[in-house]
Amino acid sequence: MTLSLSLKRGRNATVGDNPTGAFLAPLLVVLTLATVFPLGYAIFLSLFNWNWGSTFSFIGLGNYLAVLSDGEYWASLARTVLFTVMAVGIELVLGFGLALAVDRVGRNIGWLRTVFILPLMVSGIVVSLMWKVMLDPTIGVIPWLAHLVGIPALNLLGNSALALPTVAGIDSWWQTGFVFVVLQAALQSLPREPFEAAELDGAGYLKRLRYLTVPMMAPIIVVVAGIRSIDCLKVFALVFGTTNGGPGQSTSSIQFLAYRTAFSATQMSLGVTMMVVFAMMIGIAVVAFVGVGRLRRTRG
Repeated sequence: MTLSLSLKRGRNATVGDNPTGAFLAPLLVVLTLATVFPLGYAIFLSLFNWNWGSTFSFIGLGNYLAVLSDGEYWASLARTVLFTVMAVGIELVLGFGLALAVDRVGRNIGWLRTVFILPLMVSGIVVSLMWKVMLDPTIGVIPWLAHLVGIPALNLLGNSALALPTVAGIDSWWQTGFVFVVLQAALQSLPREPFEAAELDGAGYLKRLRYLTVPMMAPIIVVVAGIRSIDCLKVFALVFGTTNGGPGQSTSSIQFLAYRTAFSATQMSLGVTMMVVFAMMIGIAVVAFVGVGRLRRTRG
């Protein structure tokens, strides 16, 4: 009898102490409503011809064929990827450099972290409008300062060759603080014993940076690069607020093209299809990246 009571209590304790299903059920419901349902509905809409009016006819894969054969779509995709590479590259270099500099300073740097993360508190549309005014060739403060030192004023946002790098630079000003905060925290969490041993062996700062800091920081750098890349691939507010996709189409991203197709050209299904195709591409890229990472770890 004692044994049966003990087994019964053990079963009750297990059920009571590990209510995994009860805790996961609300999360799964929220996840389904927030992601799976909208994505499924978007795929459903992509199979129809809908122009915000009475037109709502089934066309199957017609929208997908139209998107895949649209040269402007692929040009917008290339611009989006180029923007991401430029913005993330600048942010990683500046963020890591700032993190190294602050880590060397040591104490009394709390105020400095606050200064670097201040831009993160501003929304994207506010950042874009602020920089649009600051870069204006007639009333902007930046062209005025450039004129004081003898540099001719350039309409950076109005030049088709410079507009996209300028928007990438604006994004870097806005988001470098995030990269800095994460990498600086990771630097502080690194074990000090290897650095102290290397210093005792006569290794200088640059050698310690190359052979210890960078290899040990590589995993978190990859994570930060991935987070920022996903965010940059969704760029819309900066383009909308600074250039409205221009001059011409030189800064039109995938998000902006889909928005313009759905709302300006009133081709809702086609705009939705553009984003579904883009999401599929990103999903394939993420799966491939994760697979390659696992293969490398397995072989290692």
